[in-house]
Order: sequence, then structure tokens, then C-alpha cells
Amino acid sequence: MIDNPRFDLVAARHGQRLVVALLVVGIALLVLTGWVLATPSTTTVTQEVGEEHIDTDVTTNATVVQDGLWERGTTLESSPVYTYNDTPELTITAATTATDSGEPLEEVTVTHELALVYEAERDGEVFWSDREVLHNETTAAEDGQVRTATTVDVREIRERTLELEETLDGVGDVSVSISAETVYETGSNSGTDDDAVPLALTGSAYWLDGSHEISETTPETAPVEVQESPNTAAVGVGALLAALSLGGAALVASRSGVDVSDARQRIHERRYDEWISTGSIPMWIGEHHLELDTLEDVVDVAIDTNERVVHDTQRDLFAVVNDDVVYYYSDRGGWGETAWPTVEINHDDEAGSGGVDHQQAHAQSGHSSPGIPGPDPGPDDAPAASHGHEEAPDSVRGQESEEQRSQAETDTAGTPASDSERDSTPLSKSDLPDPDDDDAWEQI
Repeated sequence: MIDNPRFDLVAARHGQRLVVALLVVGIALLVLTGWVLATPSTTTVTQEVGEEHIDTDVTTNATVVQDGLWERGTTLESSPVYTYNDTPELTITAATTATDSGEPLEEVTVTHELALVYEAERDGEVFWSDREVLHNETTAAEDGQVRTATTVDVREIRERTLELEETLDGVGDVSVSISAETVYETGSNSGTDDDAVPLALTGSAYWLDGSHEISETTPETAPVEVQESPNTAAVGVGALLAALSLGGAALVASRSGVDVSDARQRIHERRYDEWISTGSIPMWIGEHHLELDTLEDVVDVAIDTNERVVHDTQRDLFAVVNDDVVYYYSDRGGWGETAWPTVEINHDDEAGSGGVDHQQAHAQSGHSSPGIPGPDPGPDDAPAASHGHEEAPDSVRGQESEEQRSQAETDTAGTPASDSERDSTPLSKSDLPDPDDDDAWEQI
């Protein structure tokens, strides 16, 4: 529990509004924290949902036209060598297969372009070239496959090559190659693949110096919403603030019943603690008693006179004694009003009726209760009795004259009173002990 008078003062003044505000804030934070946990945020990211494979393979085949090395009508497929006499015509086939994660792509369009490329180069650099398109065809794929074929007479190719070599004799080297270009379009991708394989020509035979194998893999992506994990930092902060708000509301509610004046008094006591000592202040001390308005005023006097403030906890009195002058402050009232404790005296009814006559002797605002007089007035002050109340100046209260004490003893030393008379007769002033005699008051 917080032992802070300033907090108690704020709670006493504004407790209800603070409790309501803290409860609203705490509940709102709890709801917000629960909402963050229940509805995590999502982000849209591009994820790979598959792979598109475009594979193009260029093959050759030729049919034997005469008996010789091979039987006439025999088809040679992708043979490492062909002869002009046995296989003068060569068929070139481009086959493209389109798949998506192993499954054939249906919505795909492929364009094949087969061409002969003549080049002349010197010192490894091409200085002349010519491209002769043999076949160009665009086809929609069936089961993810597209095939395009064309046939050329290799003897004509050799004749043109010889013409170019004769023209460029001593200038550069002439070569010829078969080019296969593939242009494809799928639902999500498009692209172009090109490859050329040299065609080797000799006096009696020809062949492809390499193979056509074109392969391209394209990742297939799509926007995907991904649920993120809750923000643990935000959840933790929200839960902590909610707990603090609700705990603060409970704490303020528990301290809102504190008395405002009591809290303010404790603030002053803590503020001036270095000037205040705890002790007992007798009634008879000092000739003059000056009541000040606040505890701060008493502390100011202590500072000015280089004295200490004495706090009498029994009388709830703060006082500074300077020679014969007492400067004091008490929220219970004047000097005499702090002298008498509150007591309760029971009188048993002799008739056995069980009734109880309660009398209290407690000085409040300059008057005492019936039957229990306040402190003795001074010799210059005349007592005024009105409905059992007596008033006396603060500077002489609590001082009892010897004459009054002797007279009271003479009155009480007469004929002894019976028990019933003692019970029914109100206590006189002389019946009360000295204000500083704590043991006598405890017996009463």
C-alpha cells in the first residue's frame, strides 16, 4: 500500500473521477489487447506457386534413297553422319514441350522459326552473315507440345557454301549453321529461346556438329496473403498498461475515503519533519498562549526563534515554546479545548431499571459537557453557566486555584453520600483529576 499523503489528498479530492477514468482506460486497453490477439495483421507477398518449363529439342532425320550403305527407304534419325548420295535431303524438326510443375500446359502458344545462317569471319570475328528462313510457324500447344518440321536439300547448301568460299578466298572462312528460334507465350510468362548448331560439309558427307537442346525454367508466382504472428511487444505493453490502470483504480478507490484535512496535515508534517519533534506539552507551561492559523505558521516561528516544534500526539497539538509565550496550532481548537480527553461514565440505576446515564467531558470550541467542567477560569473571569456549559479564556484554562480545590474538599468531606446519591449526582469539577494524571483518567 502506498503511504504517500499527497496521493491520499488527490484520491480524497478526485477519487471518484480518477477511478472511473482508470477503469475506462484499463477496460479499453484490455479490449484493444484482445483485438490485437484475435485479429493478427496480414500481408500480401509474392510466392512461388509453381515452375514453368519450356524445353525445345531440334532433331534431324533423312530417308535413304538408294541401296548402298543402307537399304533404300531406311530412315536415319539423328545420325552422326549423312552422305550426299544416300541421304541428299535432311528433315529438321523442332519439338517444344511446356509443363507447369510436371503437368502439361494447355494455354500456351509457340512460334518456331528454322533458318540457315551463313557467316564469314576473319580472326574469330564475323564480318558477314546471311539468314535464310526455312520455316516459320505459330501453333497452339496440344497437351503442352508443339512440333514444327522442314526439309532441305543439303546439296544446294553445299553449292552455295562453295560459291561463298570462292568469293571470299583468302579473305575469311565461311561456315553454315542451322538455327532454331522458339518464341512462347503462356498465361503468366513469355520468352524467346534461340540456338544454332554448325552444319559440317565435306566432299561426300555432312553432319550436325553438336545438338539442339534448349531449356528454360520460369518460376510461377502469385500474390498470397500471409498471416503474421501477433505483435508480442504491443500485446505485452497493452496488458501491462491495462493491469496498471485497473490496479491504480483499485488503489485510488481504497484511498478515496481518506479525510482531506488529515491528508493535508500529514503533507505538512512530512514537509517540516526536520523541524518537528514528538513530545508532551503540559497545560501549565507558558504565561501566554497564541493560537496560529496553520502548522506552517508554527514552523515559521520555530525557524525565526531557532526553536523546535513539539508535536503532542495525545492533544494533537503543535507548539513552539519561546520564554513564557507558547505559539501553537491544533485542528481540535484552542489551548484549553485540547486538554480534556473524551470519557464515558456509567451510572447504575438503584432501582435495577438497567438505564445508563452517559456523561462526556470533552471540551469543544470553548465549552465543556454538562457535569464535567472545563479548565478553571482565571481570577478576573466570571464563570457563565448556561445549560451546564462553562467557558474560560484559553490562557488560564486547566489551572485550578487552591481556594476552589479546598472548598471542594470541604464540601466532599461532609456527610458521606449513599451509593444511590453518588450515582445520581453529577460529577463536580473537584471530582476530576489533574489533566496530566493519565492513571486517574484511566480509572474513571
